[in-house]
Amino acid sequence: MSETQPKNDDRAEADSPLQPGDFSVLVVDNDPAHARAMTESLERVGYRCHVATTGPEGAKQIERETFDLVITDMVMNEVDGMQILKLARQNLPESEVVMVTGHATVPKAVEAMQQGAFNFLEKPITPQRLRAVTEKAAEAVRLRRQNTELHQRLDERFGFEGIIYASAKMQTVIDRLKRIAPTDATVLITGESGTGKELIAQAIHQNSPRKAKRMVALNTRAVSETLVESELFGHVRGAFTDAASDRVGAFEYANGGTLFLDEVGDMPMATQIKLLRVLEEHQIQRVGDNKPIKVNVRLVSATNRPLETMVEAGEFRNDLYFRLKVVTIVLPPLRERRDDIIPLMDHFRKIFLKRHGKPTAHFTPAVTKRFFGYDWPGNIRQLRNFVETLVVLDTDGQLDIDDLPPELSEDEGAAEPQEMVAAGSSEMSLLGRPLADIEKWAIQSTLTLTGGNREEAAKILGIGARTLYRRLDQYKKDDGEEDDGGEVVNSAEDASDSAPEE
Repeated sequence: MSETQPKNDDRAEADSPLQPGDFSVLVVDNDPAHARAMTESLERVGYRCHVATTGPEGAKQIERETFDLVITDMVMNEVDGMQILKLARQNLPESEVVMVTGHATVPKAVEAMQQGAFNFLEKPITPQRLRAVTEKAAEAVRLRRQNTELHQRLDERFGFEGIIYASAKMQTVIDRLKRIAPTDATVLITGESGTGKELIAQAIHQNSPRKAKRMVALNTRAVSETLVESELFGHVRGAFTDAASDRVGAFEYANGGTLFLDEVGDMPMATQIKLLRVLEEHQIQRVGDNKPIKVNVRLVSATNRPLETMVEAGEFRNDLYFRLKVVTIVLPPLRERRDDIIPLMDHFRKIFLKRHGKPTAHFTPAVTKRFFGYDWPGNIRQLRNFVETLVVLDTDGQLDIDDLPPELSEDEGAAEPQEMVAAGSSEMSLLGRPLADIEKWAIQSTLTLTGGNREEAAKILGIGARTLYRRLDQYKKDDGEEDDGGEVVNSAEDASDSAPEE
């Protein structure tokens, strides 16, 4: 399926409509009676109003407090409406300003709009007109808030902080991304299916100077070979059968932003030639048209196929290959970065608990061990699906063996971790115990998962290796063991079989 429009599941969820009571309004007018009349009219429909009956008083309130809307008279002594507008633009950049003017000063009000005022009200003002203009100004503020919140959510989701990892391999990838993102270099992302190539592409875009523009994603494998060029470059009416109207292609739609071409190794050879020309000339031609169209697009492509081998076999153009891989990002499969498994499990657990309206639930160590030991042929996508299966099937708040999908439900003979002696035989036994006991349980259980690898355990736990070593030495002293340099107990019998509640 082509994707020249944003995906539905990537859109921010619609916020509930804001009410007048959600907006703070400052009314500035040196005619107290007129100021009171406007305030009462707006308060009757729910707006939270503040009044200033002189220009200087209005200026002080703008400097001291925050308002969503400012309604100010144009003509006032000492500080007039234009000065109020200037102060509001400086101190309240997210607010909207409405000017109140008499007939003789309408041209001045128009000038104020050119300098950033939202609208103007000409005297005499009816309550209906006042409320209508105020409502439109409030709607503009609401949309600006939503846009700001959307960008914040995108930064949280696709910023580097939003990428879930704990492994050294992924840290290397992130370090490379941080150097690449601010540039305009063409990027090729390689990796097995399900390793998160589109997420990495989103992170590159969201951390680039193009973040305010669109990122358009197109999976070339999902598009019919005869329609790939139309999807990329667009077409004009009559270019081919069923071309009933002109159509904008992905390059044109992404102009100024980023185009992500997924599964680029499946692109037809004829289209590869045209794509190379676009990358070199920075212009496209719609199918059936001779007129060139300039485009300014950063290209990020991805593939799970060995392009070098395809080049040698004559299945992919050598010149395009080198044009696409100005910078290459190699995503390791999940089985090669097992340190990321537990953080990803917890991340998806929280997502699906919320999505499916489930109360809190936690993985048992038996399930965690199964996940940690599995090879994940489908990588992160498969892990995500397995976690959702667990959450959907769970009925007791324990994401346990009985909730596993078939691929992981059969016991392959691996020993199940047991509860550590100090904590008792169940998850509930950790409640009410000293924090030191819970910490000891967490450290020993994590060491079990990592096969006794202290460095990996420290990364998963989010502590320094030296801190971990000190804890282990202290546990040996507490247990009366001599420090012979060996590992702490991490056999199946000494590990816990239930995880502590968050």
